[in-house]
This record gives sequence, structure tokens and C-alpha cells, in this order.
Amino acid sequence: MSEVQEVGTYGLDLTTDKTVDQAVDAIAEGLKARQFAILWDLDIPKKLAEKGLTGTLPFRVLEVCNPQQAHRALGEEPLVGYFLPCKVVVYADGGQTHIGLLRPTTLIGFVKNPRLVALAEEIEGVLRGVISEAAR
Repeated sequence: MSEVQEVGTYGLDLTTDKTVDQAVDAIAEGLKARQFAILWDLDIPKKLAEKGLTGTLPFRVLEVCNPQQAHRALGEEPLVGYFLPCKVVVYADGGQTHIGLLRPTTLIGFVKNPRLVALAEEIEGVLRGVISEAAR
């Protein structure tokens, strides 16, 4: 397992020896322990296969949310809805599984509401912890 790495200014990524399915299961457990949940799990190869396209590496996009924090953020600034729910990606490449996410602290900068920075930092900290644990 690798340590969480910065991906430009917008994302976080780490690798694990777990399979994509094992990593998704571990993420779900970590989210549940923190009052977050996976609202939607997009299996991209499965969806593409429905359209007759095959040969795509395992790649899942998880939309995750904590309802209390989403309510708080939307109550403060409706434009936050453009970024909700938070996305966590899990995909296989080069014999390893990658787990990553878009940084809430970067995304919140687009709405220019400084009152939401602390909330974005809190959420990013939770998600960073979840992906770190899931990769072990």
C-alpha cells in the first residue's frame, strides 16, 4: 500500500494490492463507521458492456455522502450541489488498485464562500482517512 499522494491540486490517490471489489467493500465499511454512505456505485466496464464496448479495466465511481454535512453545505450555499455527492474512484491499472478522490477543499474554492472552507477540510479529512484505511 502506498501513502496518499497529491494529484495536481485537485485530487488524492493511493495504491493497494487489494482487488477493486475488496477496496470498494473496505471503503463502504469505513464510510459507514463515519456516518457516510455510498449513494451510487457506477461500474464503468459493466455500463460500457451494456453499450457493446468491452476491454475496459475495472473502474468504479462511488458517489459518497454524509447527509448532515450535505444539508449544512447546501443550506449555506446552493452552488455546492454541483459537487455533491463527493466522488471516490477505485480502478485497476498496472497490477495495482488505485483509490482516489477529488479534493473537497479544491472544489469548494469554486463557490467563493469562505464559510464553507472548514467544512470542506473536515470532509476531506474523513475521506482521506477512509481511503487510507481501505488500502491497508
